[in-house]
Amino acid sequence: MAILVTGGTGYIGSHTVVELLDSGYEVVIVDNFYNSKPEVLNRIQDITGKDFKFYEIDIRDQEALDKVFSENQIEAVIHFAGLKAVGESVEIPITYYHNNITGTLMLCEVMQKHGVKKIVFSSSATVYGMDNKPPYTEDMPTSATNPYGRTKLMIEEILKDIYVSDNSWGISILRYFNPIGAHASGKIGEDPNGIPNNLLPYITQVACGKREKLYVFGDDYDTNDGTGVRDYIHVVDLAQAHIKALEKILSNTGVEIYNLGTGVGYSVLDVINTFARVNQVEVPYVITDRRPGDVATSFADPSKAFKELGWKAAKNLEDMCRDSWNWQKNNPDGYSSE
Repeated sequence: MAILVTGGTGYIGSHTVVELLDSGYEVVIVDNFYNSKPEVLNRIQDITGKDFKFYEIDIRDQEALDKVFSENQIEAVIHFAGLKAVGESVEIPITYYHNNITGTLMLCEVMQKHGVKKIVFSSSATVYGMDNKPPYTEDMPTSATNPYGRTKLMIEEILKDIYVSDNSWGISILRYFNPIGAHASGKIGEDPNGIPNNLLPYITQVACGKREKLYVFGDDYDTNDGTGVRDYIHVVDLAQAHIKALEKILSNTGVEIYNLGTGVGYSVLDVINTFARVNQVEVPYVITDRRPGDVATSFADPSKAFKELGWKAAKNLEDMCRDSWNWQKNNPDGYSSE
């Protein structure tokens, strides 16, 4: 029996595939390389020494997806496939709604047809909106301020409705905080297309000279140093949480939501200074205006994941900064460095 990983060549998907293979699972990956590179497949094999199946398809292609389920004994799905840039989602909302929501509906239809009723879904802390006070707990009211966040929220509701209609489903919804870091081997990591949307890949690109300086959005927030505070989590810790969530749904039915974070908030300047200190590199930065829609402080209460899944983040900010730099300096142009 195999685990199907949609979006398995992406940043979080590839790290999760490594953890699945290392844990002895059989893996089938589907991806369309919209935001990833084929080279990732070779790197996963290098790290694990294991084989897996891969299909280059878009999950909105129901016929192609159906073929994947017909050709493999799929036991459960870990669903990463989706567009994920907040700013871009505001510019092209129709694309985001069609890709993320239609794709998930197609996937669930094919799963239902083949009697596969176990899914781990990649959601986001953006569903906590602007009005909740951290630390965020899973039972807080949800809202979204952009199309990307709304797609995550809608898919959460769709999955809950599927369970209401058929109680034999086992569904785990994982709300990520801010994944950073890379595999310790330096062979896989975050390789964003174009200008990075996230802090750490921007820092690493400045540190290796690809970009001149980092822009820090706002230093007048009500935080320890005026810059925004976020809960950063090492991508390998995050990947391991997916294994725990998978184990839970394989033997249980129901819908459960889990925060995946460390429960500790670090400011933008904390991250810049830690990165510079740990890796002994300079990170030139300038302070600029706040970005619309950014909250001052966001961090998780991850206690439910610990209590119910036995999962807790093990790596600290220094590990995250060290591994991010190790990936970037070994791959200055990402997967195109080959």
